[in-house]
Amino acid sequence: MAEKTTGEMQATLGLTGLTMNAMALIAPGAFLWLTYFSQAGEGATAPAMWIGILLALLLCLATAICYAELAKLYPGTGSSYYFAEQSFLNHDKHWRYARLSKFIVGWASHLYYWVYPGVMVAVTGIFCGYIVGTLWPNAMSASNPGTLFMMIVAVVFTFGVAYIAHRGVNGSTAVSIAINVIQISALIVFSVMAIGYRMNHPPGTVAFQFDPTTGEAYTYQFAMTSTTANGTTTATIVRDANMVPQPMLDSTGKPVPYTISYPDKDAMGNFLSHGSATSVVGIHNVGWMFVQATVAILILVGFESVTAMGGEARNAKRDVPIAVITSLLVQGAFCYLFEYFAANYFLNSGYTNQNALGSAAPIGDMMIVVGDALLGQGHGRTFMLIEAFTVFLALIGTTLSCINTGARVTYAMGKDQEVPEHFGMLHDKNLSPHRAIWTLAVISAVIGCIALLMVFGDSSAIADSAIAALPHGLFSSVWFATTNARMASLPNTLTMIVLASNFGTFVLYMLSCIICIVAYQGHPNYNALKHLLIPIFGVLANLVCMAFYLIGPFMGYGTKMEPFGALGIAAVWAIYGAIYFSRSSKATGRTTLVTSRSGSSNA
Repeated sequence: MAEKTTGEMQATLGLTGLTMNAMALIAPGAFLWLTYFSQAGEGATAPAMWIGILLALLLCLATAICYAELAKLYPGTGSSYYFAEQSFLNHDKHWRYARLSKFIVGWASHLYYWVYPGVMVAVTGIFCGYIVGTLWPNAMSASNPGTLFMMIVAVVFTFGVAYIAHRGVNGSTAVSIAINVIQISALIVFSVMAIGYRMNHPPGTVAFQFDPTTGEAYTYQFAMTSTTANGTTTATIVRDANMVPQPMLDSTGKPVPYTISYPDKDAMGNFLSHGSATSVVGIHNVGWMFVQATVAILILVGFESVTAMGGEARNAKRDVPIAVITSLLVQGAFCYLFEYFAANYFLNSGYTNQNALGSAAPIGDMMIVVGDALLGQGHGRTFMLIEAFTVFLALIGTTLSCINTGARVTYAMGKDQEVPEHFGMLHDKNLSPHRAIWTLAVISAVIGCIALLMVFGDSSAIADSAIAALPHGLFSSVWFATTNARMASLPNTLTMIVLASNFGTFVLYMLSCIICIVAYQGHPNYNALKHLLIPIFGVLANLVCMAFYLIGPFMGYGTKMEPFGALGIAAVWAIYGAIYFSRSSKATGRTTLVTSRSGSSNA
């Protein structure tokens, strides 16, 4: 394969291309479908989901301003890694720390950029499992897809997207533009339908209730019977030979209509639904808000990705800062806040938050209900499948964008020989950092499979009755699904990997805010609001969110296994980074502190 070791990327991207690449990574069409499951599973904190997203959005806006300001000073490839080097090299007092600062930032950013694609391919596996289970329920459970099947999808999807990234940034941008238009249109349609469903079904009116076994919605109450197992009596739904729930009959033999309500909690104190729109946007509990923000950061990251494409922008100083802010405002402030409000406002007695906990794709379930209500019973599944196609396109876009970004940060470190120098090579024809792209693809596939090991662990454990009904084929079996108690005792590996990626994001964003302060200290264009107060807010907000990984579980917010596991992953990565930096410096004869302000690459 022909390679260029000294070639440069071509400046081909304008404002539209840059903005669309960043918007593709934020991808609201994909993340509403994919992360609602994780957010709903954060214990008692689920009522604060919307306000947690707002807090995460404010944190990201503060960080986005810092990135935009840094991009004005230092347009180029490498994002925060490049900013760290340039800001310290150009500082009158701290220039000696340029190499150390850029390595810390670059290494920390890999905890985000190398783990995040793994999360995306994992949730793609879950998504495809849900679709297959919906179409062929006898072969696969839609709510609890088979572990091996999801892993195979994750691996195939990884290398398919990596091939697109390998082909070059122009093809990637064309894909991103098309995907953004489709996914935003689709999510607006669903959100309007979900809000309309709630407004047209006040308490006491006939409505639909969702049955997870068949994946269909029904307008009648289900007939129930009592079964006893191991001395415990439970109420179960009466079903026919095809597992269709049978209706409860009135005195005349007619099915009893299902009437909707909006209960707050069940008898066990578990959150079910919001009683009003005010409840959806309410804080409920400050601690809950911060816990939800630690998960919600996943859906908002990506605005900074465009700063890694400065070397491919025609007018980087003008367009990159605009693209950073615009992408976050459109996708975060408009799309996410609107669609998450709609999904939370939709919750009702026919589909509660507890139903969402037991499903691999709660949004898909909601689409079936609202589709049946608007288009006629039986047509909800068709509506869901159409929307699912747009979600799959969004998944391609967001995975493509994060692989492009991560590979370019690795490429920048490879050029500086801070990681093995073969990562700093470009493909001779496509001018893409192909070595970094394919390495990241392998890492993403491995991380994706790890995330899928125990998707239904901890608070998402499958009920014993549902475990008994699961298919047991090679591709449809759920690993470790013996009993509900055993699954509840194991960590949710998907949530753990998500939190590890998010922790890397918090570290990177905090460091970027600090870099902005350093870069503009003593600069002629210094502005106290943009270059001191906002960055300080960003630093503090990121610190608080990271602190909640430790203190949140002890305060009863969420569980301990996943955040502590994520902290363990971060600690191992940090220790390995310190060892690698020390050994690499000795092997190459480079000093930790820069000896000349002409550059830090060969210090």
